[in-house]
Amino acid sequence: MTNDNPTRGQIERTIGQKLQALYRERTGQRPEKVTCQFFDEKLAIVLEQISTPAECFLIEVGQQEIAQLFRSELENQMKAETIALIEEAAAAAVVDVLSSTNLQAGVSALIAILKEPPSVRDPESIPKSKRRNDTERSPEEAPE
Repeated sequence: MTNDNPTRGQIERTIGQKLQALYRERTGQRPEKVTCQFFDEKLAIVLEQISTPAECFLIEVGQQEIAQLFRSELENQMKAETIALIEEAAAAAVVDVLSSTNLQAGVSALIAILKEPPSVRDPESIPKSKRRNDTERSPEEAPE
């Protein structure tokens, strides 16, 4: 019997690639690197080198606040699309996405809160998943 579920790594890579494409389409700037890591029903995402030339210019001329307000509004408008792409790739409902961006460092961080961990071929590879599953067993079922 084969397990048709994707691996944790496959889902994380897919989300990273889709986020790069979304940011390229919406901001004109493709993040150089995207790191995704599931932690039980949470997904941490770090996007590196996300600052657009326009944002960099605003920062250079001392308008950091305007650049940050612009980025905040951009990310707010992209939130529904971000949630949809995570839900599609992970096949799991997203409760919310929290984000924070430091334009001077060119880094953005997202935390997606999922209703439940994604169904993957290798569930033991998701930190905390194994621990939670072990604690849910009755004493008779616990591994020796």
